[in-house]
Amino acid sequence: MENRELTEEQKVELFNVLKERFVKNMHRHEGLKWDQVQQKLEANPMKLWSLHEMEKTEGEPDVIGFDEKTGEYLFCDCSKESPKGRRSLCYDREALEARKKHKPENSAMDMAKEMGIEILTEEQYRELQKLEPFDTKTSSWIKTPADIRERGGALFCDYRYGHVFVYHNGADSYYSSRGFRGLLKV
Repeated sequence: MENRELTEEQKVELFNVLKERFVKNMHRHEGLKWDQVQQKLEANPMKLWSLHEMEKTEGEPDVIGFDEKTGEYLFCDCSKESPKGRRSLCYDREALEARKKHKPENSAMDMAKEMGIEILTEEQYRELQKLEPFDTKTSSWIKTPADIRERGGALFCDYRYGHVFVYHNGADSYYSSRGFRGLLKV
């Protein structure tokens, strides 16, 4: 099992990157204060590790909201395009195992689980797009309803022509321009 604890140096570096991104993009989290976010992160080292994984795979995680009911900050991948370190993945383990030839290295659902994050739902993806345009050249897998998945399909989204588009594909497909965006609640 991979070490899921960051060194002090990694923590300092990650906090610096996250704080700089937070300050630079206040439109994503109006009314929220960085000091409170950092306190919450310091109290949750496993969540900090997940953010480090999001950053390492070029997701550029940032705070996109606060859940009043649970008291949790919502972090999401805010890279302009689908994170580079999470592309060329089929949808889930079942799809990965079903491929006979040219298997990708991993699946989106497995990688998200390994990172301790959730793949965005269609609703979450649409909400993210209200902040600013994302995936104008790439696409991102989204959580697929069971009835679609049972038939071998999976859903993905992108943003073109000023609109969010939801498409379907075989769950075992994978493309160099399709990855996934993650959500982390802290």
